[in-house]
Amino acid sequence: MDELLVERVLRLVEAIPAGFVVSYGDVAAALGTGPRQVGRVMARWGSDVPWWRVTNAAGELSGGLLAEAREHWQAEGIELGGTGRGCRIGRCRWQPDELAAAARRVDTELAGARISSPAAPPEC
Repeated sequence: MDELLVERVLRLVEAIPAGFVVSYGDVAAALGTGPRQVGRVMARWGSDVPWWRVTNAAGELSGGLLAEAREHWQAEGIELGGTGRGCRIGRCRWQPDELAAAARRVDTELAGARISSPAAPPEC
């Protein structure tokens, strides 16, 4: 997996404000990648970011994550869905333009970090 993509996904998920959710597809569209890649990043490296703010397109999460996500959703005021398998993503989705703006900020920050980091000294 591309390390830059991993960092972009994780930083964008960190930027999602409390009380809002987005889908894997929303994150993918904002970053110019695919939802499966976003899902892979979240499954492997997403435990230290607010992962409960990223769901499938229906606002649902897999059963193993649902109980813990519900606690976070309740604490953040995210309304639970009628099926019991997720949240009402239509009511609490972070606006796509705000997500896209956050993605541009993430990319700008990462580009600045790569440009400003000093080159490694040559090996002797």
